[in-house]
Amino acid sequence: MSRRQQSPILRNVYLTLGILVAILGIGISGFMLLEGFSLLEAFYMTVITLSTVGFGEVHPLSAGGKLFTALLIISSFGIFAYGISQITRALLSGELGRHLKMYRLEKNIDQLNGHVIICGFGRNGRRAAKKLEAYNKSFVVIESDPETIDKYVLPAQIPYIAGDATNDEVLGQAGIDKAQSLITTLSKDADNLYTVISAHALNPALRIISRASNSSAEQKLRTVGANAVVMPEGVGGAHMATLTVSPNIVEFLDHLSVEGGSAINLEEVDVSKISKSRQSGLLKDLKLRGRTGCSIIGLKTKEGEYIINPGSDQEISKDAKLFVLGKPDEIQKLYNLLSE
Repeated sequence: MSRRQQSPILRNVYLTLGILVAILGIGISGFMLLEGFSLLEAFYMTVITLSTVGFGEVHPLSAGGKLFTALLIISSFGIFAYGISQITRALLSGELGRHLKMYRLEKNIDQLNGHVIICGFGRNGRRAAKKLEAYNKSFVVIESDPETIDKYVLPAQIPYIAGDATNDEVLGQAGIDKAQSLITTLSKDADNLYTVISAHALNPALRIISRASNSSAEQKLRTVGANAVVMPEGVGGAHMATLTVSPNIVEFLDHLSVEGGSAINLEEVDVSKISKSRQSGLLKDLKLRGRTGCSIIGLKTKEGEYIINPGSDQEISKDAKLFVLGKPDEIQKLYNLLSE
């Protein structure tokens, strides 16, 4: 395995196969040079010699050929039996199957581009993963706890890296150079801080969202490169307080999700993806309502200003972002428009 330490069983299998290939190459070369056999004849002679099946010689051997054959038999003695025993052991123990599964997993991670990296698969990490799945957004998980991997990651068949997210090499294995965002939900603020520092250094363009347990940690995380910091305890308390004051508003907002079963969805869209103009223009020029049925309820300018319920004569730039509201079929039309 290129990224994980190989087990002794697999190392023995690879070593045995390597020795067999080497002996096969030596045998073929020897018969061709000493006896003038063709490639096919030399291959045949080498195979029947190594396997000791007892078939006859292709041509009568010279004295040098007989000596070479004897040495070939002695050198390969026991290797076949040992190799078969190692392969059988790898199959019965499940080690070979796990190796192939990890290899496929690594290939899938290598092919990711513009994905999200989730550091830590605790309660908050699992919630983030569920939301990203609803978005059909590709992501990979970094988790160091084997029990968490066995209990939550493997059953869900989620691409993952078993390792420490504060380690630059582990982040590299997760494809941080090609990632769009990183979410770190580790339990300790110090670990989140180190992860943010490493991630920001490896990919300055990466959008980083971090968990924090207090306002002091929040400030430090923003200082070292986090674009957004979330305090789960604070968010939970604010949510419960809002439920007591404006329960219907909270219920309405809960319906504005990205999950396919919802009656209405809220989406964020880059103006550059739906406008062919290279210059600034007016909101009405996008004709988004007529093209998809979605309604524009908000706008974020390139300067970071938020405009709620913008008018049709609102000027927009290519760097602006739109917040649109629509039913599932209307959102699908929006996705189709973005993919054109």
